[in-house]
Amino acid sequence: MSEDAYIKLVPGSEKETITLDEVKELFNYYKEITGKTGRQVDWNYENSAFPYEIKETADSGGKWMYLHSTADRYNLILVGVDQEIIAHDSENERIQTYIQVTLPESSTFGDKGKANEFCKFLAKKLKGELQLFNNRVMYYYPRK
Repeated sequence: MSEDAYIKLVPGSEKETITLDEVKELFNYYKEITGKTGRQVDWNYENSAFPYEIKETADSGGKWMYLHSTADRYNLILVGVDQEIIAHDSENERIQTYIQVTLPESSTFGDKGKANEFCKFLAKKLKGELQLFNNRVMYYYPRK
């Protein structure tokens, strides 16, 4: 059975909305900073930190992409962007953007570890609310 994690962009977040291209940019930034760390310690850390290729199919409509790996212990992670309507009470509603990270049945334990790492990175950068695969919630935005 597949598992899902969500990064929700709440009113206290860095941004109210995000596109799939912006998520790709964040992944590229992640690859860049891990590559710099690897150069500092003289180790090819970039390939270990992000052992995936970012791929998007023609029918995704700019809503989802997948991270595919040919490396040992890794296989597949799906990443999508969507919106939902949140009702505070009978009169107040707002549109909330979220990033969904899905581990299909073919994913490995290595994929789950990397997906948790990526989710925490994205939630921290965007100052969002992270609902992990085990349904626990981590708050990265300033709370009042």
